[in-house]
Parts: sequence; structure tokens; C-alpha cells
Amino acid sequence: MLINADFHVHSCFSMASSKDMLIKNMAPKSKLKGLGLLGTGDAFHPGWLDIIEESTTYSGDGIYSSQDMDFVLTTEVEAKNKIHHLVIIPDMDIARELSDKLPSKNKNQDGRPKTQLSGAELLDLVRQYDCLIGPAHAFTPWTGMYKSFDSIYDCYAKKPDFVELGLSADTFMADTVRELKDFPFLTNSDAHSPWPHRLGREFNQIELEDISYSSIKKAIKNKDIKANYGLIPNLGKYHMTACTKCYKLIDPVIAKENKMKCSCGGRVKKGVDFRISEISDYNEPKHPDFRPEYVHLMPLAELISTVYDKGVTTKTVQGKWQNLIDAFGTEIDVLINVSIADIEKIDSNVSLAIEAFRNRTLDIVPGGGGKYGEISFNKSLKKPESEKIVTLDNF
Repeated sequence: MLINADFHVHSCFSMASSKDMLIKNMAPKSKLKGLGLLGTGDAFHPGWLDIIEESTTYSGDGIYSSQDMDFVLTTEVEAKNKIHHLVIIPDMDIARELSDKLPSKNKNQDGRPKTQLSGAELLDLVRQYDCLIGPAHAFTPWTGMYKSFDSIYDCYAKKPDFVELGLSADTFMADTVRELKDFPFLTNSDAHSPWPHRLGREFNQIELEDISYSSIKKAIKNKDIKANYGLIPNLGKYHMTACTKCYKLIDPVIAKENKMKCSCGGRVKKGVDFRISEISDYNEPKHPDFRPEYVHLMPLAELISTVYDKGVTTKTVQGKWQNLIDAFGTEIDVLINVSIADIEKIDSNVSLAIEAFRNRTLDIVPGGGGKYGEISFNKSLKKPESEKIVTLDNF
């Protein structure tokens, strides 16, 4: 069976997460999105594990169900060098035992625990319990594995199970790195709120024998990811090298010469685009035979927000979003499967936006420094100043 799965989210216990990140909210919103399987996130937090047990029915083999939505236990761990790792866990007993064993001072406070274990030590620990592990948002400049290492094996010593690309990278970028040719890529949302423009903003279409941890493990080991869906990398907030204060895009060479300081006094962060260019082996991607299609998309509410120039959570945007869901069932179907002609009957302006995404006829102002990129469907629109890349002539 083909399942849309998002393995990396956070609970209400994670720093900067919504208090509404609870199973009772995540389950129905995920169904409206079009997901069939969701990671719980934060599964080393004792309080969150209690809520999962209270809010779900155990379906067996690592699956916890609520409101016709299936969950698998997952967590993100911040290990040595502030590198983030994604762990997929077989069941509740193992999650609790690993939580007890993980050397961490904040695991009872923050859903994303911090530990001084290295990536290799963390891999060895969780592998004792049949868990799956890989780098979370592998290329991002703050907490991605490649910010500190030039090779995934320098981090883990052994081969991890997968690589999560993150919002600022895609298959076309990652497959310029030779050592990644043997890894399945995961695309997950890293959602901190249950809004459908956060949950499932990136997801995987995965072939499963049934909904179970055993089947998830087998599918990832056998590279049975059938499609990756995610943002155009330019829209990621760390795609380009940019100032974290004023968000100017800055030539990486100039940034280095100025010790990663912007002329405004802010700190410059190296972009994913440039970091991949530093470690890449090919000028063009070389996709292995098993590599599935990567489909670029954007959350429907954000598309509607751009078209109507209204905030994502306003009544206008949410009302138009709901009209489309009422008509066609799920957001993923609207974005990918429903015909443009049918969407046009409900909202002709949004149909043009979705068509532009499908045809890749978009104007994009790239993101960087912590600011998401922006899209435009009208080339005559004035683009913001942040589009200009600072060079020697204008630094």
C-alpha cells in the first residue's frame, strides 16, 4: 500500500512549539492534509509519552491510532556539536527505556533532548533497540550534520538508515554528493504546530506491506520510498547565505572575507546551497536507480495567502482553504491530483497558482538567514530588496 507519511514533527513540549501540538489536534489535521502516517515527535519526553498512551489506541507493532490516524513513535535528538538526529522507535516500552538511558539534563523539560553523545554513540545506543536513525535536516547551517562534517561517516562511523533533506534542499541538490547515492532520502515537515500549512508541508510517499513499525523499517531499508514531496529549496529559510538580522543575501566569499559579519552588524549564516557546493562531487546530480521522483509543492494555505495577499491564518484564507477541502477531500489531492479545471470551478485564482507550481512557472525570491523565500505569480510585481545578493561592489 502507498502511504503519505511525515515522520518528523514536534509536540507541545518542544521549545517554540504550539501548545496545540497534541494528538487530538494532530490526528484530524493530518487527515485533512492527506497523510496516512504521522510521527509523534518528542518520544523521549516522559510527559509526552503519557499523553500518547492516554490519547491513542495501540494497534500493535509500534502503531498508535487516534481518530482514524496512525502514529509511529519518533523523536529528534540534539547530540554533540548541536547536530540534530531523527530516530524512529519500535514501541512505547523501548521509547521509555531509551529515554531513561539517554544521558541528558533537559529530557524532562524539552521535547527535543540534548545530549553530549556523538552521532556514532547515539547510533550505537538506539541500534541496540532496533531503532532507525539518520541526520535531521542534514544540510542546515545551525544544526545539520553537514555543518560540522564533510562526510556522513565522520559523524556516525557506520552507515545510518536514511538522510532527511530538510526544507532548504532537495534530491537534485543532495544527489551531487557521491556518498549519498546509497541512502534513501526522507522529506518531513519538522512541524511545530498542527496547522495543515505546517504538518505535511514535506512528506514521503512510501510503499508499506501494512501499517506497522516492521513494515516501515523494511521499506526504509529496502529504499521503498516512491516519491518525495517538498518545498522548492529556494523557499527554505536557510537556502542562501544571508544575514540573520537584515536578511540580505550575501555572496559566500564576501561573507567569509568579512568573518561572517554583515555591514548592518548582524551575523551571516552560510546557506545550504553553498554548503552543498562545498561538499559536492558532481556539477549535476547523479540519481541512483532507486531514487524516486521529487515533487515540489507548497502548502495550500500559503498559496492562497500569496494569491490574495492575506495572512495564512486569516478568515479569508482559511475559508477558501476549507472550500477546496470540502470539494475535494484532502489538501494533498488538491495540490497534486485534482484537475486544474475542477479547481478552477471553486477558485480560479488559486487554480492558476497551483497550475504554476505544477508547471514550474514561478518567480521566486530565495530565502536565507532564517527568512523563508517568497513566490510571485505576476512578473510585474515588485520584488523585495532581499533578492539582491551582496557582492564586492555593494557590500
